[in-house]
Amino acid sequence: MALVILFILLMCYILIATGQLTKVNRAAVAMFAGAVGWVLYICYGADFVWAMHPKEYFNFLGGAQPDAENVKYFISQHVFLGYVGKGAEICLFLLATMTIVEILNNNGCFDFVTEILRTRSSKKMLWVITLITFIISANLDNLTTTTMMLVIMHKIVANRRQRMVYGSAIVLAANCGGALTVIGDPIGLVLWNMGAVDASNFSTCLAVPCILSCVLPVWWLGRMLPERVETQGFALPYRGDDTNLNRWQRMLMLFVGIGGLWFIPTFHNITKLSPFLGALCVLSLLWVVNEIFNRKLMDVDKMINRRVPRVLQYGVIQMVLFVLGMMLAMGVAVESGLMTNLTSWCDRDIHNVWILAGLSGLCSSVLDTFATAISFISLHGIVDMGHLTMSLDADYLQNFTRNGMYWKILAYSSAMGGNFLLLGSLSGLALMKMERIHVGWYFKNAGLMSVVAWVLGLIVMWAMTAQS
Repeated sequence: MALVILFILLMCYILIATGQLTKVNRAAVAMFAGAVGWVLYICYGADFVWAMHPKEYFNFLGGAQPDAENVKYFISQHVFLGYVGKGAEICLFLLATMTIVEILNNNGCFDFVTEILRTRSSKKMLWVITLITFIISANLDNLTTTTMMLVIMHKIVANRRQRMVYGSAIVLAANCGGALTVIGDPIGLVLWNMGAVDASNFSTCLAVPCILSCVLPVWWLGRMLPERVETQGFALPYRGDDTNLNRWQRMLMLFVGIGGLWFIPTFHNITKLSPFLGALCVLSLLWVVNEIFNRKLMDVDKMINRRVPRVLQYGVIQMVLFVLGMMLAMGVAVESGLMTNLTSWCDRDIHNVWILAGLSGLCSSVLDTFATAISFISLHGIVDMGHLTMSLDADYLQNFTRNGMYWKILAYSSAMGGNFLLLGSLSGLALMKMERIHVGWYFKNAGLMSVVAWVLGLIVMWAMTAQS
């Protein structure tokens, strides 16, 4: 049965990687892998439970006979729910941040972006839009940031070829900015939730590599732009009777939303509660402020009749289902013993975290960045050096401790792999769909330089490790 589960997972990986050809939604594939995998797992649950959880199952029985019913109850209550909880933490955090974005966007809190981008200088617009995207994606998730910025850019830039350049810069900045913090990308959020990294240590280590991976490809893209950009005028979107919100009220809402997200790492360190609870606190506070400011709003229903919230909502649903499906699928792989054998092979025959990082970057360029990262994360758990014997390779295992280099290299490489071909990230797929960009054009003009920047970023991280 473990081999059957492995076959299903491999087929799902192939479908995810070839989604542009097969037109099969990767969220549906991930949910299928997670759901069917657990159904197959429970069919042979006794063998898996005795192999992976013999002591826990024996205590659960409490002297009762180990029959099929007891096995199913043990799996559902003590094995399955644990992975549901891990996936739910990520999904609830994403839902909270997406709702924060929608509230801010509906109240015009991001209208300052269009005001800043009103320039005819192509280079200035390129770097301004890159900087704004980088900063926003470090606080929100990269898919939401990409979608919002692409919609804004599409309304400003008239020339399609120029939109392709600006859109590529947006994706690059969103992926790099999201990788910089533990709340900007689901990969960092998973590592933070499992206790593999601290928020400050993670961002400090990835700051220079992420900036480098953003600046170099964007500079290369800028060589394609003329001196003057072709812009088109447009009116700000109608949100109903929202004229009673002045600039200071919108800035206050933006401060509450974005500033609250900045406080989440501190909230987690103080309370030790899951970060999604901090995100819900920020959302509830912003919601109250929104109700106070809009208490005289007459046409509130018209606020949802806009393109951006619909796009964000569709993207959010896909991302949440995809993340949950992949978390459940990896749970099946771990509980069936597949990851144990693969981990032993990697530790014995590869025995190098930098090679593993290179593999994760290459895999995420054609597979999905989150699917790649969660697969490599499942290979190793947090290592407690205090319980190791001297016969083990302490230098190698040091990479898998809390704030170990493996986690940071993996997060960086997996996220940057989405910049190589656009196929590995939902942000890249959104750009391909909106501007009809071909993979060959992107790789020639941005992807190749992204690979070079990724390698330089790894060299910087290696130099930082050597100095420490």
